Amino acid sequence: VYADPAKRLELYFRPKDPYCHPVCANRFPTSTMLLRVCRRTRRRQHMDTEEQIQPEVQFEMEILGIVTTVYKFQGMSDFQYLAMHSGPDGKQTSMYDKVLMLKPEKEEFFNRDLPLYIPPPIFSRLDTPVDYFYRPDIQHRSGYNNPQVSGENLIGLSRARRPHNAIFVNFDDEEIPTKPLDAAVQNWKKVCTNPVDKKVEEELRKLFEVRPVWSRNAVKANISVHPDKLKVLLPYLAYYMLTGPWRSLWVRFGYDPRKHPEAKIYQVLDFRIRCGMKYGYAATDMPVKAKRSTYNYSLPITVKKQGSHTVSVHDLKQGLGSAGTSGAKKPPSSRYKLKESVYIFREGALPPYRQMFYQLCDLNVESLQKIIHRNDGTESECTERDGWCLAKTSDDLRDSMSLMIKQIIRSTRPALFSTTTSSEDGKEQLAYESGEDEDDEEEEEEDFKPSDGSENEMETEILDYV
Repeated sequence: VYADPAKRLELYFRPKDPYCHPVCANRFPTSTMLLRVCRRTRRRQHMDTEEQIQPEVQFEMEILGIVTTVYKFQGMSDFQYLAMHSGPDGKQTSMYDKVLMLKPEKEEFFNRDLPLYIPPPIFSRLDTPVDYFYRPDIQHRSGYNNPQVSGENLIGLSRARRPHNAIFVNFDDEEIPTKPLDAAVQNWKKVCTNPVDKKVEEELRKLFEVRPVWSRNAVKANISVHPDKLKVLLPYLAYYMLTGPWRSLWVRFGYDPRKHPEAKIYQVLDFRIRCGMKYGYAATDMPVKAKRSTYNYSLPITVKKQGSHTVSVHDLKQGLGSAGTSGAKKPPSSRYKLKESVYIFREGALPPYRQMFYQLCDLNVESLQKIIHRNDGTESECTERDGWCLAKTSDDLRDSMSLMIKQIIRSTRPALFSTTTSSEDGKEQLAYESGEDEDDEEEEEEDFKPSDGSENEMETEILDYV
């Protein structure tokens, strides 16, 4: 604990009890001295017993060193949960000898009938009292109406929709919208107050004329527009697909990709960089670092969260920096622009994030395009999983892209693969050719904040509008 300044010192009242909840002490710098004090007492002997004996006391002090760090327990003790059972007569009976296995036991130990004992899964994260300042009632402008609240967003993860007025379409919906909502038109008219906004609108219209389906990251890489204004502009020109092969993408009004086989090039591919010992490198060896990891999550015994690990330009040839800039201030024409690597996959370059959502037309590798266009001219049915492509096309693309990324890591860090044998390479090639689905082995989805300009996840995209 002392070696890590972010850790808090834990004190257990019952160290041998695994159900004991500790109290934590905070770390503080100090400049105090550690003293060694010795008290010596020597009694005087007098011949007269009537006279009271006064002992002679001497103190000896020695400075042993300087203390630079102290731990202070300033918090309150949380609930202490005991493994007890309350009988019908109200008598409490300890269950530790029945629930704790201190030595190897036989089968009878596990088949005994015991009272139900379920400890709480989590305790409070706060151990210091705080004042909660209730907000006063918000004074809305005239004409404001409270949003409709349904039973779906009273309790749970869902909430009332934000007023971006986007139109959401599922793959099973029969009709697609041909024009935006009136509220979306009014919102954009309010925001479009200068010639720059009008120019951005025209640029986005031209993009949708050239290509009817776009991801938001692809738009942000082609147009310099403030993220808040883009949230209002996109519902004005396109609708949003929630499910199917075009999920998380914006589609031009009046265009139904389910009726056009040529729209398969705009389908989305959920690609995640695979890691693990079976691939020759662990998660800690990857050049593409995760922004947040569950391995570093140790609240409430930490003082603060670890800083986000953004991908630097030095690690990636075509990746995003921590702020998307190289230090110099960008001109207004490209201030909000992202780099092409956030939506285009090229051979020889690493993706900026471990999870990417690519459109098939943005996979700029000839071998990948051959996989996509294997059934050109023979498309017969558009399915929710594969769209207009052949079955297992996404799996074949992921396998090919994973081999490309492994070759990049092998060339930059050959020490990681020094023990790789030829037989392992054969197994790897066999797994690639068989097209096995290894999604369960892939890295967990990362969470990116919508404000940092790097939202590349379907959940983040949906939460901005739903």
